[in-house]
Amino acid sequence: MTYENGVFALDTRCTSYIFRVTKFRHLEHIHYGEHVAVSDAQPLASKHDIQLGSSVMYDTTDDNYCLDNLCLEWSGVGRGDYRQTPVEAKMPDGSFSSDFLYVSHEIVPGCVPMQSLPTAYDDEKTAQTLIINLRERDRDAALTLYYTVFPESDVISRRCVIKNNCTGDISLRRIMSMSLDMPDRGFLMHSFDGGWIKEAHRHIRSVEYGMYVNSSTTGASSNRHNPGFLLSEKHTGEDSGRAWGFNLVYSGNHFGVVEKSNHDLVRIQLGINPHCFDWTLHPGESFETPEAVMTFSECGFNGLSANFHDFVNNNIVRGNWKNIERPVLINDWEACFFKFTREKLLKLARRAKKLGVELFVLDDGWFGARNSDTAGLGDYDVNLRKLPGGLGEFADSIEKLGMKFGLWFEPEGVNVDSELYRAHPDWAIKPPVGEPCFGRNQLLLDLTRKEVRDYIVENVGKTLDSAKISYVKWDMNRHMSDAYSPALSNQGEFAHRYIIGLYEVLNRVFTPRRHILFESCSSGGNRFDLGMLCYSPQIWASDDTDPIERLDIQSGLSYLYPQSTMGAHVSAAPHQQTLRDTPLSTRFNVAAFGVLGYELELKYMTHAELKELRGQIEFYKAHRRTLQFGRFYRFDERKGNKVHWQVSSRDGKEHIVGHFQKLCTASEGPDALCVHDLQPKAKYHLSCKRQSLFIKRLGGLVKHVMPIELDPDGLILRTANKFITMPDGEEDFTASGAALMSGVGLNNQFLGTGYNDKIHMFGDFGSAVYTIERKS
Repeated sequence: MTYENGVFALDTRCTSYIFRVTKFRHLEHIHYGEHVAVSDAQPLASKHDIQLGSSVMYDTTDDNYCLDNLCLEWSGVGRGDYRQTPVEAKMPDGSFSSDFLYVSHEIVPGCVPMQSLPTAYDDEKTAQTLIINLRERDRDAALTLYYTVFPESDVISRRCVIKNNCTGDISLRRIMSMSLDMPDRGFLMHSFDGGWIKEAHRHIRSVEYGMYVNSSTTGASSNRHNPGFLLSEKHTGEDSGRAWGFNLVYSGNHFGVVEKSNHDLVRIQLGINPHCFDWTLHPGESFETPEAVMTFSECGFNGLSANFHDFVNNNIVRGNWKNIERPVLINDWEACFFKFTREKLLKLARRAKKLGVELFVLDDGWFGARNSDTAGLGDYDVNLRKLPGGLGEFADSIEKLGMKFGLWFEPEGVNVDSELYRAHPDWAIKPPVGEPCFGRNQLLLDLTRKEVRDYIVENVGKTLDSAKISYVKWDMNRHMSDAYSPALSNQGEFAHRYIIGLYEVLNRVFTPRRHILFESCSSGGNRFDLGMLCYSPQIWASDDTDPIERLDIQSGLSYLYPQSTMGAHVSAAPHQQTLRDTPLSTRFNVAAFGVLGYELELKYMTHAELKELRGQIEFYKAHRRTLQFGRFYRFDERKGNKVHWQVSSRDGKEHIVGHFQKLCTASEGPDALCVHDLQPKAKYHLSCKRQSLFIKRLGGLVKHVMPIELDPDGLILRTANKFITMPDGEEDFTASGAALMSGVGLNNQFLGTGYNDKIHMFGDFGSAVYTIERKS
């Protein structure tokens, strides 16, 4: 990080970010991309040697200086820049005009923490922070810009703090965490959108003239539009080409905008959503924005993802579970829902223990009158009809089986039919007049109020201390509505103050209990963001456990977040979310590229299925380090019905590739596997993870493999299906790294002409997992 002759150069391992102070003390952006020398700043900068027609001159001493045609690091209102402004503030004199100019700067080691919001951190002591002080030209308002460089992950973070040094109030209507202008490169914008049970699907659009907004107004970062998005040049692929990534360390209403101006400049902004936002800054008060993060790669989207993954694992996730392998769990929800007893849960736990499961999680229904989602939320007394000995006794019983115990909470919600609501109806978020809107039969608690936060901290903490609880699933199952609090004088501050309150609660609950593995959830991936990952090392990616849907969900999330953050479970089929009937092997093969769990009633599984589960868990444990923390790759797919993922150990000795087929096509051509990033001259052994073909999957085709004709639905085959399976594909050979990267041929899949041990019986929704180990 350097400053010479008015030019700032922020260098990471592979990127350069350069801007300068103009003669009128604005900050002009010059370059963000691959490494360049600071001496190249002048050749790289845009030239302004002639006046633009129909433009507003900033100063009468220079006809060519027009803010609307500059690439800026920050801009204001009313001075001739007609693009989206990063700040909109009503000043004490009633004007919205603002012009923040450079005053001074300093460079400090490490990160600069915030008072009320989480930020990235740096244990390796390699980060540096550039602090730039700006002052409004005509008023006593100060703006401080923070640039923190994380050199090893090629990430730069940005945020700002605005302070009111005036004698009257400032009404802050909009304040972005970052604003960045770049010349247009024919950009494509990649956003990750969806909804409940269909989160984070990647959508691509060309950036044409106008604005493209990626935002949330639900009170959370939302499953509709993840805060993170990418820009790329048109021909960028997974492994080559330039790409830029942006994300926000924030869990509330966010706003990202990409705007192409009439001068072919592209402005990128990211921050708190200005929708219904209005923050009063009294004299002497400051406001700090969430931290935005950005990265660049000239090695395609896989290079960009690697930067984000390293950054999340090393600079966002913290505490006892940072870079620590996560346990294989079973969650009782899809097996029991609300209808469980102590005995039923223990039977499930015993069966799971025999399979190798390490953590038993008790989901919703353990407290108060919680026999459905209409009652009990907000109360914390254990339901002694279901758990006669209480949580402590039940947790001890799980521990005696040799497993850890985890518990589900939803502390932010409340049912009207609860002891809490009857005692404190004013603690729920409701409009000042009229009836509130309900979501999942519940309201939200007002986390802007100290007494509400204290109640949650006290009761969640007391529950956690009452038993041997090693894991917490923290859920939040509805969007915010009727955003209002009688405790606030300015309702425009409500949504942001709620998030500040949430972060305070999480700090107070989990900082004294660092041993607990915390998994965040919000009806699945409704709050999958960097803000929550500062507290929870993993997040439940989606309530949809259908592996074919999960291919899109987990692929989308992987552009921004590492697989170590994604909760992924094997459930029963047909799937409750889609009615799709998928093979047990594929359910595991997809979930294995995340933090593995199971969510199904084991007592209904056959001997053969339980044997298959046991083998899955053994495989996952044997390769867990690589699967959870290895470098993740997506493939540029040549066939639209295929998806491939790869994870590689950090030492390059082990590689695992998932090969997934969404739908089969008749007489499918041969498959070839191209592996990433091997040593060309080294020798590698490739093998296919063992998986079973169940007789029932063959249906009437069973006659191809049986010596006599039998009824596919008859007693003999139905009984045989419970105990007997057949091999589902084999691969076993040694090849050079060069050959594997070029593309090795795989055994055929089923072509309608017969079966043998080597054939992959993919059909619809089939898959295989290959391990590649370096031998020399």
